[in-house]
Amino acid sequence: MKNIPTTLPDTLLRQAQAIAAREQMLLDQFISLALASQVSVWDARAKQGDWQKAQEILAQAPNTEPEEFDSFVVFRNRATAFGTNIG
Repeated sequence: MKNIPTTLPDTLLRQAQAIAAREQMLLDQFISLALASQVSVWDARAKQGDWQKAQEILAQAPNTEPEEFDSFVVFRNRATAFGTNIG
């Protein structure tokens, strides 16, 4: 087992604490269980994907700049306006 420092949004922490208390679990046990469950879901979804098919689909897209409304800069500005940090 390894301890890792992490930062959680207050609302997520409160929800996790409430569920752990309701299920009579330690918070770290609940977080480990929830993370294991989510990793399992991501693994299952990844196995359904077909990288070759995805590349073939992307190869059909035109090599042009996106329209302004569809650009990453506009998306980032909108996300920032809603308090989301996307990098």
